Amino acid sequence: MSTSRRDFIKKTAITSAGYYAGASAFSASSYRRIIGSNDRIRVGVVGFSDRHRSSHMPSFLNFYKELNFDIVAVSDIWNKRREEGAAIWKSKLQHDIIACRNNEEMYNKKLVDAVFISTADFQHALHAMEAVNAGCDAYCEKPFAETMADNRAALKTIKASDRIVQIGSQRRSGANYISAADFIQSGKFGPIKMVELTWNVNQPGRWRRSGLVAQLKEEDTDWNRFLLNRPADTYDPRKYLEYRLFWPYSSGLPGQWMSHQIDTVHWFSGLKHPRSAVANGGIYMWKDGRKNWDTITAVFDYGPSDDPSTGFQVSFQARMDNGDENPSEIYYSNGGELNLITNMVSPKGGLTKHFADEMHIQPNLLPELSLSPVEKVVASANTGGDILTSNHVRNWMECVRSRKQPHAPVEAGYSHSIANIMTTAASHTGLKATFDEETQEVMAGGKAFQY
Repeated sequence: MSTSRRDFIKKTAITSAGYYAGASAFSASSYRRIIGSNDRIRVGVVGFSDRHRSSHMPSFLNFYKELNFDIVAVSDIWNKRREEGAAIWKSKLQHDIIACRNNEEMYNKKLVDAVFISTADFQHALHAMEAVNAGCDAYCEKPFAETMADNRAALKTIKASDRIVQIGSQRRSGANYISAADFIQSGKFGPIKMVELTWNVNQPGRWRRSGLVAQLKEEDTDWNRFLLNRPADTYDPRKYLEYRLFWPYSSGLPGQWMSHQIDTVHWFSGLKHPRSAVANGGIYMWKDGRKNWDTITAVFDYGPSDDPSTGFQVSFQARMDNGDENPSEIYYSNGGELNLITNMVSPKGGLTKHFADEMHIQPNLLPELSLSPVEKVVASANTGGDILTSNHVRNWMECVRSRKQPHAPVEAGYSHSIANIMTTAASHTGLKATFDEETQEVMAGGKAFQY
């Protein structure tokens, strides 16, 4: 094991135990004043990924002049992406970009005040901790964490700091989703009784990178830095570039897609995580060496932990062998539905007079109304819609200046990660997964789930 990897694992373990004080120490000595409106915010890129190039970059370019931000450095452990990132950002901004071999080099040089993090799924929480310990604000992609050890450590580190961290759950910056949250939380919708989440595609090449896999050579990257705190493993360019297909580098469908949709459940309901989860599925179609399922159904029980008689179910279904790239989120109450495909509230399925009379109760029918006349939902399995991502990046940039909490603070990432990890635990063990409030562990079969 390399010295850098050993040191990182040691620091992460200490942080998890509650003894690592790097975040507050650095912050106290280096951030004694709030960034002024005339100070340029220097931003670094942690991982020049497809996600960064297609979503973060255009969103940032919409606002950087107005808000006085600048990209100054790109950190990527693969020399190809590092050089590409520096060159592309230079062409956009018309000034030199510093290319860093790794995050440690970028932070040690004190180059940046904030970072975009869009690395492999399992690295997000670790890289967010690293950024905060270096005194930086961060826009961190989801899923936030794939294990509870990483989830707890990152939450503790970020909460102990004064850094602004936005989780990439961009639905929280959508006008239609904000309207939905307001309507449900106002009480006008009534108690949630069921939520149906679906995300289906027919894309055999989704998350494959065969062209890049052929280009990646072990000597051109740092495999040990890629692994971070995952078990030692032999070099594999597929796991490096197609990590979404391989556990423990990604949970696949839950982490990539469900994490977006389940976040709205937590936001709208005010609940922090499911009470239990079960899951079934498999690799039914794309037998190309992947380890993560191409088809899944997960069912969750939500409600107050001290009252099992009250609550609702959430189902999540996703498949990769049939679908039209039109993810759906439908919330049901006794009075009707709130549909985030159409952005409409309607009495569909509500309690009509005929059936209410049978029970000698009043009918219950919601009005028909539009959630948002301004912003149409954009269904996209990659980004959740360009408008949402652009809004979300701007919200983060504004909060870096104001020091207010962003739309998706670290608690949102912590919560969606619990649901994600519960799904992984249920799918890997075949058992019902639950959450232990005291230990903050995902449990299956009476044991804490571990990879």
